[in-house]
Order: sequence, then C-alpha cells, then structure tokens
Amino acid sequence: MSGQKRLAEQFEAHRNHLLAVAYRMLGSLCEAEDAVQETWLRLGRSDAEAIENLGGWLTTVISRICLDMLRSRKSRREESLETRLNDSMESRDDSIDPEKEALLAESVGLALLVVLNRLSPVERVAYVLHDIFDLPFSDIAPIVGKSEAAARQLASRARRRVRGAGTTENADVARQRELVDAFLAAAYAGDFEALLAVLDPDVVLRDDREAVGVPLVTRGAKSLALQVSGRAKAAQPVLVNGSVGVVAAPMGRLLYVLQFTIQHGKIAEVELISDPDRVRKLDLAVLGD
Repeated sequence: MSGQKRLAEQFEAHRNHLLAVAYRMLGSLCEAEDAVQETWLRLGRSDAEAIENLGGWLTTVISRICLDMLRSRKSRREESLETRLNDSMESRDDSIDPEKEALLAESVGLALLVVLNRLSPVERVAYVLHDIFDLPFSDIAPIVGKSEAAARQLASRARRRVRGAGTTENADVARQRELVDAFLAAAYAGDFEALLAVLDPDVVLRDDREAVGVPLVTRGAKSLALQVSGRAKAAQPVLVNGSVGVVAAPMGRLLYVLQFTIQHGKIAEVELISDPDRVRKLDLAVLGD
C-alpha cells in the first residue's frame, strides 16, 4: 500500500469526528465539509510521518480552520436574519443533502446551535472543544491563541451564556416548559383541540414581521390555533430572558423567537420577534433536560 493511500485511510478513520467538531463550531454542514476538506489538504502538505498523534493534530488543525471561518463572519452580522437564511439556502452546495443537515442539526440540538452562534469565535471554539469533546485546556490554549487560564475563562464564560447566567430550573420554569412543550407538540401535530386547550380564549399574537408597514396581530384562540396548526417543525424551547420561549431555527439558523405571557395556566400573549436588532438584545439560553 502506498504512503498516500495509507494516509487517506487514516484520515477517513477520523472524518466523522472532524465533521462533528466542525459542525458544532460552524453550525453549517456545507461549511463543516469545507473545513474537513481543507484539513485533508493541509495534511497532504505536511510531513505526515513526523506526526505522532494524528487524531490530535487533525483536531487542532480543523479547530483553527473553523476559528478563522467564524471570524470571517463578522462582516455579515448586520444582515437580516431571513436574508441570511435565504442566502445560505440558495448558495448551498448541491452535494449537501438538506435532509441530512436537518437530521444532524436535530441531533445536536437546534437551540444549542442558536445559542452557540451568539458566542464570540474564541468562546465557541473553547466551549465546543472542552465541554462537548472534553479536550484539555492545555490543548485548547494554543488553538485560540490564549494562555491556559484565559482559555479556561473563555469556556466558563461561554458555559454561563449557553446555560443562562444565574438561571436555575425552578418550579415556575418547569410549569412554563410543560405548557410550551404542549403548545409545540399540538402545533406540530396539527391538533386543533389540543392547541385550544393551552391557549387563553382571548390570546393575542403580535408579529413584528410587518404587512404594509403595520405589525401583524392575531386575536383569539381559534384564529391563533388555525395559524400555527401543522407548523413548528423547526421550533424548540429555550430560555428567553429567563422565561421559557421558543426559537424557530431551520437547521439551527435562527428565523425568529417567540416570547410567551402565561396567565392562569394558559398562554395569554405571544410575541414573535424577528427583527435582528431586537433579537440581539434577547438573552437566549439552552434549557436543561
């Protein structure tokens, strides 16, 4: 067997791990595949025989590639959320299976992908490598260009943002989640009666996506149930400013956030927030299991 073929086989043995790392860092299967391919090219240009720990070397290289890709996104942060989604869909490589990416996003967790996307590039890399893949800070530090202590602080800060700083799973949050989970399940299943059961008869939905310059408003449980029935396929509960809300995030790409007002055990108000400036001001965190 030639040295190049043997190297290719060794790389393929690590491909799934590299893709998993890259996807959690980038939140895009297309970009993750690009990062894996770039890692292979860099391996081909290196002195492979001198690499003692190939798995560690590959993880380091792909992490640095992902960090560079995350940093390059800064110029696009001011774009509309929906514009970013549409552009990413239109520019998707035909070789990337949207269904495969949807399944991958679901396995990782749509809410986690959304929250990770709000971290700084170095926070995201430090968190993913340590908290998800259990890499020691001594290995993470040179990747992010920080001291070991600084890398530890980055992961700690990211962890607080992912889980919600100062947020605890109390009885009120548990009741909120039970109601929101029931709402999502009924919407997803198109169960009209189940939707009516969780909605206040006078519920109001305020949608900041405007029609002729005027925000959309839906009033009444029956009207709202008809509007959401059969939907919510890309929705997942999260903590929004410390209360249970929802993110709609196809393949982890945030479209909008739902905030709920709950009164007497029913959903009394729903606010749909899609404006990027308003979304950025929200404190989003992943709910515990």
